[in-house]
Amino acid sequence: MTPLAERMRPQTLEAFLGQRHLVGEGAVLRQAIEAGKIPSFILWGPPGVGKTTLAQLIAKLLKKPFYQLSAINSGVKDIREAIDNAEKTTLFQAKGAILFIDEIHRFSKSQQDALLGAVEKGVVSLIGATTENPSFEVIPALLSRCQVYVLEHLTKAELVSLIDRALEEDDVLKNADIEIVETDALLLYSGGDARRLLNALELVSNYGKPGETLRITNELVRQRIQQNIALYDKSGEQHYDIISAFIKSVRGSDPNAAVYWLARMLDGGEDIEFIARRLIILAAEDIGLANPNALLLATTTMDAIRMIGMPEARIILSECAIYLATSPKSNSAYLAIGKALEAVRSGGGQPVPLHLRNAPTKLMKELDYGAGYKYAHDFPGHFVQQDFLPEELRRKILYEPAGNPAELRVRQKLQEDWKGWYSY
Repeated sequence: MTPLAERMRPQTLEAFLGQRHLVGEGAVLRQAIEAGKIPSFILWGPPGVGKTTLAQLIAKLLKKPFYQLSAINSGVKDIREAIDNAEKTTLFQAKGAILFIDEIHRFSKSQQDALLGAVEKGVVSLIGATTENPSFEVIPALLSRCQVYVLEHLTKAELVSLIDRALEEDDVLKNADIEIVETDALLLYSGGDARRLLNALELVSNYGKPGETLRITNELVRQRIQQNIALYDKSGEQHYDIISAFIKSVRGSDPNAAVYWLARMLDGGEDIEFIARRLIILAAEDIGLANPNALLLATTTMDAIRMIGMPEARIILSECAIYLATSPKSNSAYLAIGKALEAVRSGGGQPVPLHLRNAPTKLMKELDYGAGYKYAHDFPGHFVQQDFLPEELRRKILYEPAGNPAELRVRQKLQEDWKGWYSY
C-alpha cells in the first residue's frame, strides 16, 4: 500500500501545509506560480517541511514536464540525461521543464557545474532542495543564477492540523475507529518533520483491532515506536546551530543552557574532541584574563577526555562547561589581538626601533643596532619605561583591561608602571 505520507501529499496550494510567507496569498512564490513564470530557485529548510511536495505541486499547476534526481545516487551522466530529455520534450513547446534535485548540497562542484548551461539557457527551471546553508554548499556560479527561498519549521498547530486532516481525509484512516487522546509523543517523535509524523501515525494506527476503538495516547506511541531519535545531524546545519547555542550559553553565563546543549551534542554522537576544542577557544576568547585558570582547565579537559573516552568523558565535559559558564568573562585578549592585527594591516610592516634590534655583528653595532636599549633587570622592580612599539604606533593602547577584579588589578599596575606614558 502507498505510505500515508505519500497519500497525503497536497494537490493545491491551499492544501499545502505551512510556508505562508512563500505560498500564501500575495506571497512571492505564489505570485510567480500564478504568473506562470518561475525562476530557478533553491528551497532551503529542515527535513519534512514540504520541499519535494512544493516542487511537484508547482510542476503540476504549471503543467510543466518534471524531472527528479536525488543527489545521493545521481551523477553527471544522470544530470546530462535529464537535461537532454528536457530539451527533447520542449522542442514543440515553450522552454521550462522543471528539474528537481533533492539534497543538492551533496552534489560535487563538477556535478553542479553540469547544471549551469541548462539553467543559463532556460532549458530547465532548476528547483534544488537542501537542508544545508546554500551559501556554503552550492557553488557561487549556480547560486547566482538561483533565488533562495527559506522554508520554516512547521508549528505545533500545523502538525496537529495535519493529524486531524489525515484522520478526516485519508481513505484508510477515515474508515478506522481512531481517537487521538494525546499528541505530545507523536509531535516529539516527528521533530517537526511532517513525513515522520505521518509515518508514526500510520505505524501506531496499524495496531488497531477490528471492532475496537484505537485510543492513541503518548504511552501507546512510545511503546510502538520504542525510542525517540534525537534531532541532531553532526554533519549538517544542526551541528552549527547547536554548537552556536552552546557557545552563546557559556558566554552568556548560563550553566543550565550550557549543559543542555552539551547533552544534545553528546546524544547526537558529536565528536567529543570537537566539543573540547570549542571549550578551549571559549576559555581564551570569552573568559581570558578574567580567570586565566579557565584556559588551563579547558586544555586539561582535552587531555582527560582523550585518556578516558565516552561515556565518562561526558562528566569531564560537563564540569568544564559549567566552570566556564560560571566564570567571570572578559574578551580583552580577543579585542587586543584584533586591534593589533588591524594596526599591522593598515600600517604595513613598521620597522623595528633600532634599540630593540639584535646586534650580533660589528657592522650592526656601528649602525646603532641595539643602542640605547635598557635591560629591565638592571632597574628597580625589574622595570623601566622605554618604547617597544614602532614610531608610528608610539603610545598606542591595544590591550584595554576589562572591568573584572583580576584585570582591574592589572590596570592599576599598568597605570603605576606606565604613568605619563600610556593613558590607562
